[in-house]
Amino acid sequence: MDEPVLLTGAGGRVGQAILRGIGDDYEWRLLDREPLPAAKVPAGVTDADRYVADITDERAVREAVADVGAVIHLAGDPRKTAPWDSVLRNNIDGAQVVMRAAAEAGVERFAFASSNHAVGGYETEERTPDLYREDDDYRLDGTELPRPGNLYGVSKAAGESLGRFYHDEYDMSVVCVRIGNLTKDHPPREYERGQAMWLSHRDCAHLFDRCLRADYGYEVVYGISDNDRRYYSIERAREALGYDPADNSADYTFEGEPKPDRDPDGRGEYAADPDVAADDAPAEPNFPADPDDA
Repeated sequence: MDEPVLLTGAGGRVGQAILRGIGDDYEWRLLDREPLPAAKVPAGVTDADRYVADITDERAVREAVADVGAVIHLAGDPRKTAPWDSVLRNNIDGAQVVMRAAAEAGVERFAFASSNHAVGGYETEERTPDLYREDDDYRLDGTELPRPGNLYGVSKAAGESLGRFYHDEYDMSVVCVRIGNLTKDHPPREYERGQAMWLSHRDCAHLFDRCLRADYGYEVVYGISDNDRRYYSIERAREALGYDPADNSADYTFEGEPKPDRDPDGRGEYAADPDVAADDAPAEPNFPADPDDA
């Protein structure tokens, strides 16, 4: 891609996983509601390509999106307990502002960070905890209707509908990635649900790289690694985007340690960043951290 890529929410957990994985592969514009420290900015991104703005600021967003080829939209309130006034402003109104600006600017590809919480209502008492285990064959594949488990999930379902609208009305390619549980160097420890929906940092970067490179119309896909235990299908991500995840929560014990008969690091996992703890930062600035924030 010759044109720049706009990444909103660039300082958050997902944004940093993307930038650490594919930061050297694209020309970036980074938008966040607070200035990004140098450690969070890839080499080559100039001050002119860093935008400090709220995503509901239409003028600032239009400026940031001008002449870009693609947008990865991550910014918003990531708390599953977020109150309605916050999800309405930051997640629904914000997504509308960014998508409209992108569509009107002629952006070709738009990747929207949806969430597992958009379908959290499928995890009923009758289905869990078996749903999270390897011998259960129940799968969500992206064709099912949203079934939010909280107001945050409602906002993500609304974002998916906005993406459908802007694809149909403007022919902008839109992919909605229902992100699972992102952790850096190991799956969530002693947490069946988290291990079933684990997304490693390198698989996260690879998935969004495919969102920038593949040809598609409108897609809803699941953003998880190639876990043995899972209730989300990744087949559509494979078929539509060419996603080829490398990691699997089964390579680790329930306590999060690599199994002796597996070698996850030997398959190319990049070393841990000594300056960034695995679970230290909220997914977006200015919001409290949530232990299950994706």
